[in-house]
Amino acid sequence: MEEHKYDSLMLKNQLCFPLYAAAREIVKLYKPFLDRIGLTYTQYITMMVLWEHESLCVKDMGKYLHLDSGTLTPLLKKLEEKGLVTRNRSRQDERDLIVTVTSKGMALRDEAVDVPVQMGKCIHLSPEEAAVLYSLLYKILADT
Repeated sequence: MEEHKYDSLMLKNQLCFPLYAAAREIVKLYKPFLDRIGLTYTQYITMMVLWEHESLCVKDMGKYLHLDSGTLTPLLKKLEEKGLVTRNRSRQDERDLIVTVTSKGMALRDEAVDVPVQMGKCIHLSPEEAAVLYSLLYKILADT
């Protein structure tokens, strides 16, 4: 069968579509677990970075999360309103905004610790399949 000129435009032939659809489904699966701790998915991944580093400048946070400052700024304001983080200008360079997790934000980590376990039960991949997928996704991210 001869390849049609527009086959490359068929949705089923796009790598981007299953990535997009799977990401949306994963975020949807997270929602009930994150609702219990009062976070959106983006707030959750932001808090994960802060639980790991405790304090970061917004620029570095954006690199970890693959988010721009236009997305991070309102997100961090919401987290600050919840008392989970503080935002302060760097003393070394006033252009840098430093975000620090508060004690309340650190306490939330205890409530969130089971979220990855619960999500693992929702995603039906073997540990080997998950490792391959993880590796391939980070390979894509490294090229961007």
